[in-house]
Amino acid sequence: MKPELLVLAASPSADVMAQLAQHFECHHLWQQPREQQAAWLAGVAPNVRGVLTTGAIGMKAELLAQLPKLEILAVNGIGTDAVDLAAMRARGVVVTNTPGVLTDDVADLALTLLLAAARRLPALDTFVRNGAWEAGKPIATTRALRGKVCGIYGFGRIGQAIGARAQAFGMALQYFQPRAIEGTAVPRAESLLALAEASDYLVVAAPGSPATHHTVNAAVLAALGPQGTLVNIARGSLVDEEAMIAALRERALGMAALDVFADEPRVPAALRELENVVLTPHVGSLTVETRHAMGQLVVDNLRAHFDGKPLLTPVR
Repeated sequence: MKPELLVLAASPSADVMAQLAQHFECHHLWQQPREQQAAWLAGVAPNVRGVLTTGAIGMKAELLAQLPKLEILAVNGIGTDAVDLAAMRARGVVVTNTPGVLTDDVADLALTLLLAAARRLPALDTFVRNGAWEAGKPIATTRALRGKVCGIYGFGRIGQAIGARAQAFGMALQYFQPRAIEGTAVPRAESLLALAEASDYLVVAAPGSPATHHTVNAAVLAALGPQGTLVNIARGSLVDEEAMIAALRERALGMAALDVFADEPRVPAALRELENVVLTPHVGSLTVETRHAMGQLVVDNLRAHFDGKPLLTPVR
């Protein structure tokens, strides 16, 4: 018999969904009406041996308690901050994620946001669309990237990929994370505050966790300053959103370019109404190629587990 799999969210890849159906007996929670999910889950939960989730949805101890036979949780994403890892370990449930395959696309979006902020692309698009150019209104100047300092908070795979792209635009680099990276020529700032003080653009690429919650606070934003730009492609939880909105509104912070938010998909109206922001709906890895690669890694991890083979990308 096929192992029974609880699927909390669909993959955008039809091929991945077909592979899941081929190798597992899939129970799709996401297809059930919200008001019927609890009763439906009670019917399928006793025999579920695997769960497929996303980084945003994660999995809490409450759901784990309903799945007595659960062996593996496969996260279709890199972040595990929404997963109760302690509860998983206590039950002996292995957890996998999808690192590596989304690095380039997330780094590409970081530079896209950085460029969009520096060159004021949303404002210029509006300028053309509303007829201001045709009417002969003056066009405000923008800023070049060359010679500017790109500070990167979190210098793992994605942070380093962002750095390589920023260097290609002639930017100087610094980074901060608690543990120094061996083998890099990029200087490490003494603290996040020191990194913000030295940076024209501060890119947040650190993992979400209790230790990083609101580390980009009012003091860090003040250090970045009225000429500075904050770019966040990591997790909304790293930034004190209220402090950021206040700094943007008062022009104590120049701009923010954000792909992630504190309470997705709810973005505060106070943030949406600002002109000095660029906003995207958490789409760092949302390309056909990367979403297929992520889904394939999920399938491969699940198959490896149930075939008794080593996992490809276990979360330690």
